[in-house]
Amino acid sequence: MTQPVVVYGVSGYTGRLVCEYLRELHVPFVAAGRDGKKVQAVVEKIPGIDTVEHEIVEVNHDVESLTELFRGAKVVCNTVGPFIKYGPEVVEAALAAGCHYTDTTGEQDWLIEAQTRWGTGFADAGLLLSPCIAQMYTTSEIAANNALETPGLDTLDILVLWKGLPTFASTQTIFTILKADWFHLVNNEYVAWDHQSSRECVVPGQHATALTVPWGGMAHPVWFKNDPRVATVTATGGVLDRAVMDGVVATTGMFEEQIRPLEPAAQEAALSEIAAGLQSDMPPRENPRVNTSIDSVYASGPLGRAHVAIHGNSNYKQTGLLQAYAAYSLLQQQPRRTGFASACQAFGHRELLGVLRQFGLVLKPVVTVHD
Repeated sequence: MTQPVVVYGVSGYTGRLVCEYLRELHVPFVAAGRDGKKVQAVVEKIPGIDTVEHEIVEVNHDVESLTELFRGAKVVCNTVGPFIKYGPEVVEAALAAGCHYTDTTGEQDWLIEAQTRWGTGFADAGLLLSPCIAQMYTTSEIAANNALETPGLDTLDILVLWKGLPTFASTQTIFTILKADWFHLVNNEYVAWDHQSSRECVVPGQHATALTVPWGGMAHPVWFKNDPRVATVTATGGVLDRAVMDGVVATTGMFEEQIRPLEPAAQEAALSEIAAGLQSDMPPRENPRVNTSIDSVYASGPLGRAHVAIHGNSNYKQTGLLQAYAAYSLLQQQPRRTGFASACQAFGHRELLGVLRQFGLVLKPVVTVHD
């Protein structure tokens, strides 16, 4: 391997954005995927791609092939989901090759599995294992850490909202997590969600409300379970299109009634078919005037309260930038924490906020404190 970063899954929407921001950060990379022609077609469309060293590689999805690809690199950015299905081979190969690992997962069950199976191995090797570096989780994690700068707050109520359509891979993930258990955190213990739970939430800065769902449990209960500042975490999210969210709730109900009783293979086939029917193509490139995002966190304690809202745009671009910056940072210094760690734990929430603001993707947080 002659380049320090491997982006795996570049034939997809998010993988392309990671490569775009690596170019802007002047980081050489390998764009890899299971279909070399698709990867080539995507990379050729990246503006200014000739200004950064890069390679295009087709690779089989197995531990041996991926280990050979990763050997000599320092960081692997994985965008191939659903991760509970395709992630293990990539993580094992990254560890075998001595690489830091990041991914864009939205699957809480994958986070817990990654932590349990490989967290110690990565820590012993001095490497970072950081699934779920993505707008839907990291930007709100930044807001949560901002709120926790006020001492004495131990409860987080997290809301993630955005405008737009999920990508093909995200849609596959949304339906894959229907099969898993979902958890929120209560007094530092995982408590299962009812899969048909939903919340009507007030949207910061608007008169309207929004329908949100646990979205597979979200990453935050996992990140904060071993944080001594935090005991309880509730997180929900969704898109700001009410019709889309009504459909999500209806589909979840249909799954519980009609699909969950099926055998696992039949479940997966039915869910894949539904997901492909909803989103089978790559969505249009984000428009910052249309694709806005809101990350809101209420933090509370017995004698204090804080609210932090981060307004932004282009949630997939935020994800691409966060992934690229993580790689950029890891090439220059060790993370703040090795082994299993979130983006904020590994790189610092103020640093990540600064990067998002530097590239014009979020506003300065709106902070209100009562103590």
